[in-house]
Amino acid sequence: MEEQINRWQIEQKKKYKSPIRPVITMSRLAGAGGSIIAQKLAESLSIDFFDSSIVTKIAENAKVSEQVIKTLDEQDRSIFDEWLQALDDHHLWSYEYLDHLVKVVSAIGAHGYAIIVGRGASFILPQEVCLRVLVIAPLEKRVDSFAQQYEVSESEAKKQIVMADSARRGFIRKYFSTDMTDPMHYDLVINTKNLDFDVAVNIITEAFNSRQWYNYNLKR
Repeated sequence: MEEQINRWQIEQKKKYKSPIRPVITMSRLAGAGGSIIAQKLAESLSIDFFDSSIVTKIAENAKVSEQVIKTLDEQDRSIFDEWLQALDDHHLWSYEYLDHLVKVVSAIGAHGYAIIVGRGASFILPQEVCLRVLVIAPLEKRVDSFAQQYEVSESEAKKQIVMADSARRGFIRKYFSTDMTDPMHYDLVINTKNLDFDVAVNIITEAFNSRQWYNYNLKR
């Protein structure tokens, strides 16, 4: 994270600014391959990668959270503040971690050129600046994939998957009052039952590159 912060600080000093630097937000059912697809996307598109554990660690450390926010320049800070104001109109964040989480995800979104996995990013950032992806697969497929990847029994794999799905859905339901698996919340739903991960990466890449992104430099 220190390396990432240093890179953002250097980019602050550049004389040019892009009108918008979109991000990909990825929600996923456990065992569906979302994290693997996200990593492949980050490498293919040469964008920053933030998985849920990275975002959580930043949000839990107030000092690091503040460092991330301070890397925003004047233009991006204005966008950041606008997003927070819009969120405040719809949500009452109940404790410090959620406050830091929202600010960290918004700061990453304002910097752009990133993929954020989990932690409600699809429900924090405005739809205009992110491609919202949900990766799913039937439970049987996910159990089989999980068991092979982590070399555990199918019963243990199913137990871990059910627990992970419950935790993720509960988190979104509690703090964003919605169903994580509702397809209406996403721009793209990828079912990996019959899709190779590389094919999924190609589909998401095409959607990302072909979309007309919102220009924050234009007056509304």
